[in-house]
Amino acid sequence: MNILIVEDDKVLSLLLTKMIEKLSLNVLGSVTRADTAISVVKEQNPDLILMDIMLEDAMDGIDAVLELRKIDIHTPVIFITGNSDTYNKSRASATNYIDYLIKPVNFEELKHSIAKVDQKK
Repeated sequence: MNILIVEDDKVLSLLLTKMIEKLSLNVLGSVTRADTAISVVKEQNPDLILMDIMLEDAMDGIDAVLELRKIDIHTPVIFITGNSDTYNKSRASATNYIDYLIKPVNFEELKHSIAKVDQKK
């Protein structure tokens, strides 16, 4: 499975990379901006996106996934966020996400969420 990490916290991005590699999965790359994430998804067609909600640019992670959906790209998404508010969770529901994890994420949580991707196929 090829996974794109969209996370503006470099330390968390590295931690997620290590967890994914421990699961014997492939990290296609790690980006910090929503617009970059959209471009990478179009070009590389990952099997899964780990998407932070608050990113470096004006567009957040939810908006980025909604943009992908508008152009008929339905790559599975696991949101990983520090915000547990109902507003963002409600907005995210329009993306048909796989899971919505609250930081800090541990290995078992991530493993369980990634397993849901295979269950949806």
